[in-house]
Amino acid sequence: MTLTQAALGQMSLMRQALVVLAATMFIAVAAQISVPFYPVPLTLQTLAILLVGFALGARLGAIAVLAYLAEGAMGLPVFANFNNGAAFAGPTAGFLVGFVALAWIAGKAADMGVRGIVGTTLAAALATAVIYIPGLAWPLAVANATGISAGWAGADLATTLGWFATPFLLGDAVKAVLAALIVTGGWKVLSKR
Repeated sequence: MTLTQAALGQMSLMRQALVVLAATMFIAVAAQISVPFYPVPLTLQTLAILLVGFALGARLGAIAVLAYLAEGAMGLPVFANFNNGAAFAGPTAGFLVGFVALAWIAGKAADMGVRGIVGTTLAAALATAVIYIPGLAWPLAVANATGISAGWAGADLATTLGWFATPFLLGDAVKAVLAALIVTGGWKVLSKR
């Protein structure tokens, strides 16, 4: 059982659609809270996606992120710094794709009954680590292979890690702990109802 199921009970298809829409808006707002880095900004997007995954479960969490990505692809300014579908050709494209796995892994942990602070933190850290696979693959090789020519595309591994990973590791660890604290706090509140 997820937090959403515990709070709202059995959800109709309409209620699920509304919850997914609310989740996309939550992620879009969190994406705008950013600290500029080059070439990828530090945002609260990953924290929001972790929370969506833990709250909705693997299936609905992944659907919510796919809907969010579709909103951006349709031209809505939902990505960091009010960016839209153009981001799929920019430096953050790999991370955008990885966000689906981020929500799914966090949601899978919730579906499996992970509720404690340690287990939730570990699940959040694992889910966050997974987004670095497409996040780093994109600037290292995929962008060039698709014909994108930019200063951040095709750089060597050390430069790519310096731009796309190293500056974000501490923040991602903090966001994993914050997500775990929020989720376990949510369970405590619901258990008192």
